[in-house]
Amino acid sequence: MDKLLAGKTVVLGVTGSIAAFKTPHIVSRLTSLGANVIVVMTENATRFIAPLTFETLSGNEVVVSMWPDSKVGVADLEEAVSGTERLMHVRLGEAADLAIVAPATANIIGKMAGGIADDFLSTELMAMTCPVLIAPAMNVNMLDSDAVSENISTLKERGVVVVEPATGRLASGAVGRGRLADPDTIVDAALAVMVPGDLAGKRVVVTAGPTEEPIDPVRHIGNPSTGKMGFAVAERALSRGAQVVLISGRTALEPPAGVRFVRVGTTREMLDAVLTELPELNLLVMAAAPADYRPEEVAEHKIKKRADILNIQLVRTEDILSEVASKKQLGQGVVGFAVETRDELPNARKKLEEKNLDLVVVNNPMIEGAGFGTDTNIATIIGRTGLEESVGKTSKHELADVILTFAIRELGWGKIDGQQR
Repeated sequence: MDKLLAGKTVVLGVTGSIAAFKTPHIVSRLTSLGANVIVVMTENATRFIAPLTFETLSGNEVVVSMWPDSKVGVADLEEAVSGTERLMHVRLGEAADLAIVAPATANIIGKMAGGIADDFLSTELMAMTCPVLIAPAMNVNMLDSDAVSENISTLKERGVVVVEPATGRLASGAVGRGRLADPDTIVDAALAVMVPGDLAGKRVVVTAGPTEEPIDPVRHIGNPSTGKMGFAVAERALSRGAQVVLISGRTALEPPAGVRFVRVGTTREMLDAVLTELPELNLLVMAAAPADYRPEEVAEHKIKKRADILNIQLVRTEDILSEVASKKQLGQGVVGFAVETRDELPNARKKLEEKNLDLVVVNNPMIEGAGFGTDTNIATIIGRTGLEESVGKTSKHELADVILTFAIRELGWGKIDGQQR
C-alpha cells in the first residue's frame, strides 16, 4: 500500500503548553502516512512531556538544545542535504517539506512574528524555506489580546497556515477559545499543504451513518453505524481540494467545517438527497449503512407492549446504489461499501459488478478493529480494473485517503505531464 507522505520530511515543533500531551498523536499519524518526522522541543516543553515519547513514535532523536552532542534527529537527512558539516538548523530548514508548531504558545508566536531566534526551535523556524503551519493553544484572554492577535495576523500575511484553536474548557478552568485543535484536524491541514489539489475542481458526495425506518412514533429499525468512516472520507476529500457534500443519517459527530451538510432520516430521504446531487457530482462515496428493510405499515401511535410476540411485516427499502447505477453519467465514479461476515471477497466482487461500481470497500465487522463504532478499520479495496488491495488495521482517516487515492487512479484523474485529466 502506498504511503501518502512517503519521502516527505516534517519538522514538528513542540512548545511549553499543557496541550503538548496531544502532540504524540500527530507524530503517530504522520509516521503512519510515511513521513519522516523530526521533533524539536523547547526546554519548557520537556516539563510537560518527555522527549522519549516522541523518539519512540518518530524513530528519530529529539532536538532540544542548540548544541546537541550528536547529529540528533538527522540520520535520514544525509542524502537529502549535501554538506554534512552545515549547521543543523540550516540542514533541517532545507530538507523539511513542512514545519508544524503544535502547540504554538504566545511566546513562540511572538518570536516568529518579531524575528527572534534565541533557542533551537525559533532559530529553526527562521531558517525554514518550506511552508509553516501553527496550531495555537493558550488561555482565551491571551489569545484575544492585541499583541497575540496582531502577531497571528502578521504570520498569516507572511503565508503561515494557522489551524484555529477550538472552544472548550481550558487548563485555567475558563471556558472559551484557545484549546489546541484536534490532532486529526492538524494532520488534515498538514496534508492539505503537502498533498494539495489532487481533487481540486471535483465535486465529491459522501454518504455516512445509518438510516432509520420508523415502526411507530417512538421506535425505528436501524443499525449501529456511527458515521465515522463517511465523515473521515468527507474530511480527507475536502483537504485534498474537493467540493464536498456530506449526506448523513443520525450521528453524534460534528460535520467537518467547509462541507455542505445534509441531514436525512430514512433510506428514501437519503436516496432523494443523493439523486439531487447526482447530476453535478464527479464522485459518490457510499459509506452510509442504509436500512435494508422497513415496516410495511407505520403505526400512527405508539404500539403498546401487550403481546409477547409482535409481528411486523417488513418490505425492502430503496436500493440507492442500484438507482445511482442506472442514472450515472459517463465519467462519474461510484465507490460502494460492503459489510460481510463471510465470503467477503466473492460477495464484494458480485456487488461491484451488479451495482456498476468503480470501487468496492469490503470489511467484516466481526473482526476486532473493523466495522461499526471503531476509530480503526480493516478492509479490502476491489476495483473494476483488477485492483485488489488489502489494508491492514489502520485509522479510518488513513483508510479514507487510500480509498480516495485508488478512486482517483481508477477514474484516470491523475496528472500526466503536469496536466490534470
